[in-house]
Amino acid sequence: MSKPLPPPNSVLVYSVEEISGDGLIKLPFVAGVRAAFPDAHFAWCAATGNCVYDTWLKPVVAGQIDEMVLSGRPGLSPWDMIAPGRPLGGRKFDLVIDTQSNVKRSLAMRRVGRTFISPAANFLFSARKPAVWPDAMMDRMETLLKLAAGEGASLKPLRLTDPVIRAAAESLLPAGPTYVGFAPGAGGPERRWPLDRYIELARRQHARGRVPVFVLGPAERDYLEPIRTEAPFALLPGEAAPPLPGAGGPLLTIALAGRFAAGVAADAGPGHMLAAGGAPLVSLFRERRKALKFRPAAPRVEALIAEDYGDKVMELIPVDDVDAALERLLAAGR
Repeated sequence: MSKPLPPPNSVLVYSVEEISGDGLIKLPFVAGVRAAFPDAHFAWCAATGNCVYDTWLKPVVAGQIDEMVLSGRPGLSPWDMIAPGRPLGGRKFDLVIDTQSNVKRSLAMRRVGRTFISPAANFLFSARKPAVWPDAMMDRMETLLKLAAGEGASLKPLRLTDPVIRAAAESLLPAGPTYVGFAPGAGGPERRWPLDRYIELARRQHARGRVPVFVLGPAERDYLEPIRTEAPFALLPGEAAPPLPGAGGPLLTIALAGRFAAGVAADAGPGHMLAAGGAPLVSLFRERRKALKFRPAAPRVEALIAEDYGDKVMELIPVDDVDAALERLLAAGR
């Protein structure tokens, strides 16, 4: 990698759009950009105008992204790359990090940045090009960040700026015990590892003197009774009345993850929340392709893949193997 560029006063990250899963997995990249350019005006542009950073994840990126640029559908017209005047109403940014690879969109956004970093056409239009372009989505995001900010830049855990959320997490999980997080939810039943396996892991962690913590979403209401019955020692911080008004939802999950020594989750939104909060993670996948492309951006990851055990069926992943992976993360420390 080359030396870092001169510090920019303004940075624009350009994407096509972020739906729920994309928005969650990219949170460590958001935090990495903010850390790399702490004094710059940081804007995020989604070409289609759709981005969860302007909707339900808006409170999560507060204090990270300074401005959402969602109007004008930049880069979607075939004429944007040559039309009179620049896209975005003629605005100019010191640095544009283009995270997508459509050539027409990239040529349009090249007109917006004094320095332009983009993977389009094998980095043909980019000020810099990496020696290796990795396969995993978040490795690619980190590579783009390093091209823009230097080798020292990296993905970061999301440090929430809201003092209410931070105080709530500290109240629910006070300092002292070693907390191990479990997020058993996933968007479809085929992506879920059986709940009884998580409960067995919780029992083992409790026997080793650690405190198991379950993080559940609205779709996991039927998990409450089995957890309370079979693992009464486990904490369910999201199910108690919030210790402070306004403390809850994905912000609380991310803040709680920052207090976990490690966690276990399937390839789904809850797992990416744990990763965004900085928890080392055992990540459970159905298939190798997804494990390669969508590995979560946790500080350390142990990926276990059902396909490696014979088929794309989550039940095939043995509890003993997950337990061993979790112990490796815990032994390594944070």
